[in-house]
Amino acid sequence: MNKPLSIRFTFINLPNLAKLAALIFMVSMIAPSAWAAPAAQLWPHWNKSDESNTASIDHQHWQLLLDQYLKVSGDPLVTRFDYANVTAEHRALLTGYINRLQSLPILQYKKAEQQAYWINLYNALTVDLILSRYPVASIRKIKFGFFSFGPWDEKLAEVDGQPLSLNDIEHRILRPIWQDNRIHYAVNCASISCPNLAPQAFTRANTESLLHEGAINYINHPRAVAFVGSDLKLSTIYDWYQDDFGGSEQGVIQHLLRYAKPELAGRLRSHAGDIDYDYDWGLNSP
Repeated sequence: MNKPLSIRFTFINLPNLAKLAALIFMVSMIAPSAWAAPAAQLWPHWNKSDESNTASIDHQHWQLLLDQYLKVSGDPLVTRFDYANVTAEHRALLTGYINRLQSLPILQYKKAEQQAYWINLYNALTVDLILSRYPVASIRKIKFGFFSFGPWDEKLAEVDGQPLSLNDIEHRILRPIWQDNRIHYAVNCASISCPNLAPQAFTRANTESLLHEGAINYINHPRAVAFVGSDLKLSTIYDWYQDDFGGSEQGVIQHLLRYAKPELAGRLRSHAGDIDYDYDWGLNSP
């Protein structure tokens, strides 16, 4: 992770309110460029399991919500969540599902069961967060604190007595424990440029296939990889998390080639120019 940006502001002979206004303006101007993706740093507490435990976790209530509100279209597949039409009954169902997941002794399950659990919990918490503030134009508009750049560091859940944020689940549990860059195609940030919210709840049995399908559907869609004339534009995910995709732009290209369809693969192989990055934080609603 990049070192925090250090900036000193000097205000001479300005009234206090004017100083505050100037500071707010300057922070708003630097915030987008100062943001850096968190590094994968293991939280050792969660790196335990009972591989002899054959029990599975029931995600049928999450599946019911996906079936009801996730709108699926296109080839490659694109999904959007219909936040506007979630009923009070189904909102309560989501709350109950999240509460039940938080109550489970997750460290007593197999690692494969845990992986599906953490992905589903992350995605359910994100949907619940959007619903709690809906209508909202972007998840980045949901802030906890004056200088917050989004909700990812807020403690939204508690599992095994440990308060957890979305960043904890993604960057301190999922990425470091499983070390699979396809995790980025599984956790959904409720944004247009984000990889799909999967139409199926993750389970021990289907996680591998869903990760594979998630990579194919994202990489072959223009929000992830697009040629604009002779220029190559990639999702900023591949810039933020370049270390997970080979540590270089060439490593990113090699990753993309593993999942790109033939026409796209051919263009990627022949591209010798610069790479630009872009990301649309608009809400992933229909």
